[in-house]
Amino acid sequence: MIFGYSTNAFVKFSLYEAIERIAGLGFRGVEIMGDRPHLYPPDFGERDLARLKKLIDEQALEVININSFTLFAVGDTYLPSWIEPEEDRREMRIRHTLESLRVADYLGCKTISIPPGGPLGNISRQEAVSLFHQGLERVIPLAEELRVHVLVEPEPDLLIERTHEFRSFIKDVKSTWIGLNFDIGHFYCAGEDPNTAFEELFEWVGHVHLEDIAPSRAHNHLIAGQGAIQFPEIFNTMKRLGYQGDISLELYPYVDMPEQAGRESLDYLRPIFRESGLGIEI
Repeated sequence: MIFGYSTNAFVKFSLYEAIERIAGLGFRGVEIMGDRPHLYPPDFGERDLARLKKLIDEQALEVININSFTLFAVGDTYLPSWIEPEEDRREMRIRHTLESLRVADYLGCKTISIPPGGPLGNISRQEAVSLFHQGLERVIPLAEELRVHVLVEPEPDLLIERTHEFRSFIKDVKSTWIGLNFDIGHFYCAGEDPNTAFEELFEWVGHVHLEDIAPSRAHNHLIAGQGAIQFPEIFNTMKRLGYQGDISLELYPYVDMPEQAGRESLDYLRPIFRESGLGIEI
């Protein structure tokens, strides 16, 4: 099990600089932002990917997730989405996911994380869920072929926010290569106990995002130790259930101080990881 840092905190640096800085902090893993200014697949040819892979190997890092959530290259944080009424907009999201799967396969990464669609807009929830399923049917064959998991990440104010919504959605998915990117803070923001949510959704969890959240439950990622998340409890739950996946620190609000934010979080979490017995490589 590897603890990594997402490059989305380093958007003021190139991807190559971000990787070097993350390695310099002592992380063993890196989650790569699959979007500009980092790894937007259409920007990377074979030579670019080869250079990237060489650097990752030189820095002794493992790519533990491709974060394909945002689409700033052609839109914003959420749009284009899986559930927009316009077919060409949905097609952009599908194409991005297919390209991200190929990139993940090249880099030896076994998961990509995606948004659940949203905000909902003016269409019904039933129609939105149907569109999301239709889009996933387009990417499942490649995910199965490459053996890379596509992990849906519930988030406040999107189509899927809470445990019951994910369970309702996943029961109609026929492929085991669609799963869950469990963001600890997101479930807390949605009013849930992350420990209970993790236990209820454990069979689908393929990767974990970690950040702290204020007691107000406002959706604002904080440095670990600065909020109300009870990390010992959630880590103990993960240990008890036998979670074997990786964990990414996601601190994108700290673009002006990503190294300091990463260092403070690592210093805070290291003894808690050790006490939990999770076997985190840090």
